[in-house]
Amino acid sequence: MPSQANHKRLTQRFIDTVKPEAKRVLYWDAAQKGLALQVEPSGHKSFKLIYKRNGRSRWFTIGDAKAITIGTARDIAQELWGQICRGIDVQADKAAARKAATFGDLAQRYVDEHAKARNRSWRQADKLVKAYLLPIWGGLAVNDIRRADVRRVFNGLTDKGHKVLANQVLAAASAIFNWAIREEVADLAANPCAGIRRNQPQARDRILSDAELGKFWAACDDIGLMQGRALRMLLLTGQRPGEVAHMRREHLEPLDLGAWWNMPGAPEPTTGWPGTKNGASHRVWLSFAAYDIVKELGPGCDGFVFGTDRGGAISGLDAAMRDISKTCGFTPPVRPHDLRRTHGTMVTRLGFGRDAMNRIQNHKEGGIASVYDRHDYADEMRQIQERVARQILDEDAKNVIRFETA
Repeated sequence: MPSQANHKRLTQRFIDTVKPEAKRVLYWDAAQKGLALQVEPSGHKSFKLIYKRNGRSRWFTIGDAKAITIGTARDIAQELWGQICRGIDVQADKAAARKAATFGDLAQRYVDEHAKARNRSWRQADKLVKAYLLPIWGGLAVNDIRRADVRRVFNGLTDKGHKVLANQVLAAASAIFNWAIREEVADLAANPCAGIRRNQPQARDRILSDAELGKFWAACDDIGLMQGRALRMLLLTGQRPGEVAHMRREHLEPLDLGAWWNMPGAPEPTTGWPGTKNGASHRVWLSFAAYDIVKELGPGCDGFVFGTDRGGAISGLDAAMRDISKTCGFTPPVRPHDLRRTHGTMVTRLGFGRDAMNRIQNHKEGGIASVYDRHDYADEMRQIQERVARQILDEDAKNVIRFETA
């Protein structure tokens, strides 16, 4: 029987604020028979329905306490208790269903019940799962997938030279299996991804040289309007590829010969803005050249600057950059993030310093200084961005196409 201290009418406030202890703790709900909140030492919280069948305790996991409210948990527990009273062993039925579940079913449940609510980059991981795992594992029972199956996928990508991609696919698969084990939604004793050593990442230092800048700028005209202009914007602003691809007009604050781009730190589900990578709101100056790209793509007060015909944000910047690298003969090839690195290097090369580069590129500095220093460096950022744009466009008159302004 639960102790009096652990037997109370559970409230949402208590669930949200209760702290983990050194051992797993159960808090029983006085309002619904058999319902308990389980708090792990890791801090993970879940709702359980605990009942007896043939003299033995049976545990049914209702769900993650961050995904459902106490009210919903009570409703589910009440419905399950009704089935138990009619002689149905709900946990046995659940276990049978778990054994029959395919990886495809599990991957979809992971997205719907967990990833969408808690992982801001869930779309990227889901794309990898659909491209590299579902064609092979989609119809397999989850408990039939072994470490050898995981190694075949991982080694296949690694042997083709896609070491980073192999790591990303492994991480996406491992997250699904870990969630399934934690939430008891699959008949798994262990994560088949465990113990597989990731490829060691190699730090990239690739930037565009002065001679390559002009070739890159000219090649952007031959790969599609939106992709080409987005890559130019990436180089001119130094922001992250995903943020540039999702640039929205309503976030722009036009001024004379330029504009401020105000990026909310948090995602905006209604507009499709994904939020910044570090969750910090950011403001960056669009130079005369950068803002001319916005004007070139047409009028409008809202929507994606680099939008598709259906109104979504563009994709395919990696593929576009590979095409440019091939056309221009760039060795080694250039990736979209290398354009951001080129911009940052140019900021420091022009003598503005690493602190200025970090402010413009929204690197989270941390420390007490970032808390108390409220000066936003607007004039400095504007000056730097204009100077970088001039350097990019005018470094070599033979190679660089000058961007004419009105």
